[in-house]
Amino acid sequence: MKEIERYYRVLGLEVGASLEDINEAYRDLAFIWHPDRLPKNNERLLAKAMAKLKEINHAREQLKTHQIVSHPSKTVSVPRQKPPTPYSNYPQNQAQRPYYRDWSGADLKGANLKEKDLSGRKLIKADLSYADLSDSFLHKINLEEANLFRANLFRANLLRANLRSANLQQVNLVGADLSGADLSGADLSGAKVGSGNRIMVKLTGTILKGAVLPDGSVHS
Repeated sequence: MKEIERYYRVLGLEVGASLEDINEAYRDLAFIWHPDRLPKNNERLLAKAMAKLKEINHAREQLKTHQIVSHPSKTVSVPRQKPPTPYSNYPQNQAQRPYYRDWSGADLKGANLKEKDLSGRKLIKADLSYADLSDSFLHKINLEEANLFRANLFRANLLRANLRSANLQQVNLVGADLSGADLSGADLSGAKVGSGNRIMVKLTGTILKGAVLPDGSVHS
């Protein structure tokens, strides 16, 4: 039991927190400590981030198992799609981290990919229309020419993603982080990006050359 208590502390939670709280705490910490957000020339900080990510990944997995064993009636059904490899299984050396899962052209229309880690995946020309990608980790994902019509990318982390010429019509991008992403030639017409005149999407360093903006204008 002491070990379980320690896992709760790693995620900054009180003992007995719900699975929803566990997942939310994990997302927050993974966002903070993800190495792609840190200076690449600071090896000490990168090593610390890798160690921290490994720790919070392990804590979440142990707590999820504990929740299922303790509350079997609350176990949810497994989605039809095979879940992607979690970040904790990736090589800890950034130079060796694989960008190997090639789902180019895959039919993932309406897929439930909420909270999944698809970092580095190749989904060129994949059909993700109506898919739920809310709170997902999509760092450096390749979605060039992919169809994301009406997909839900609420709070998705698309740091340095390749979205060139992607169909993002009527997509929900509220709370999404597109820092450093390439949206050259992408179609964002009708995309939801905020409330009223308030933009609620992070666009630091985002490339928008030739992109169709939500109001139908073309970014020069």
